[in-house]
Amino acid sequence: MKKIVLLLTVFLSMSNLHAQTTTADIVKDWERAKAFTKEYLDAMPESGYSFKPTKEMRSFSGQVLHLSDAIYGFVGSATDEKPPVGFGDLEKSGDENKASVTAKVMASYDFAINAIKKYPNAKLSEPIKLFGQFDMNREQVLNKCFEHQTHHRAQTTVYLRLVGATPPAEKLF
Repeated sequence: MKKIVLLLTVFLSMSNLHAQTTTADIVKDWERAKAFTKEYLDAMPESGYSFKPTKEMRSFSGQVLHLSDAIYGFVGSATDEKPPVGFGDLEKSGDENKASVTAKVMASYDFAINAIKKYPNAKLSEPIKLFGQFDMNREQVLNKCFEHQTHHRAQTTVYLRLVGATPPAEKLF
């Protein structure tokens, strides 16, 4: 009998290690990412928004507007929330005004946070075909989007250093 109780205890303990992620957990990470991205946007001087480390690279504003276009596309696909008209064209707009770019980037994070807040936990495991070609579940799509925005925000660290600005300190929690 002791062995059965021990095995049952071990099994139940292990099943708790793989607790399902909730939309509340995901939102918490997105709120942190939004605040962190805002610190990057604030750290770049107005003149740095047009800065390109090389002619082949995006400008600083191009990087963050690209990040925003992707947020609308990925999160809209994962949650079935309709992005605003004009999404997908932010990077192409060539906008290099600090206030305008900041507002557009923050709006994309607000879109993500609000769409995820409304989304039912039970549907996170539903399979979808992202962009008509990638089979994954809705939570995986949100994770890919989070990875993408983190990647592009991290790239802007170099931009900040090259214009003589100091990037924000790491914000893991």
